[in-house]
Amino acid sequence: MESTYSQVAELFKALAHPTRLQILDLLREGEMCVCHIEAAMSKRQAYVSQQLMTLREAGLVDTRRDGLQVYYRLNEVHTADLLNITLGTSGKTGIQRVEGCACPACSVIAITEIR
Repeated sequence: MESTYSQVAELFKALAHPTRLQILDLLREGEMCVCHIEAAMSKRQAYVSQQLMTLREAGLVDTRRDGLQVYYRLNEVHTADLLNITLGTSGKTGIQRVEGCACPACSVIAITEIR
């Protein structure tokens, strides 16, 4: 029983940081690479990676590697549910293009906008 409380406390500890909450809020839009998260937040790569590592260790996000890109996504539906309760529903539909971001998602969106 004590280990359950400890696990939940660790989860809330990981959530108790504004930058990590912002990252999770972004990931509600869908899977995205580190460079997209950095550009969307205007934060340095090292700082974003450090926060993502904490979220990954807490079991809140999963990763997928595609070549040199590392993609992050919410780990469980429960994480999105918790964010909806605390932050409200996102209202966004899919990943938004970020000016100055050269990630594959933004490149595809930019090409689509040109057409």
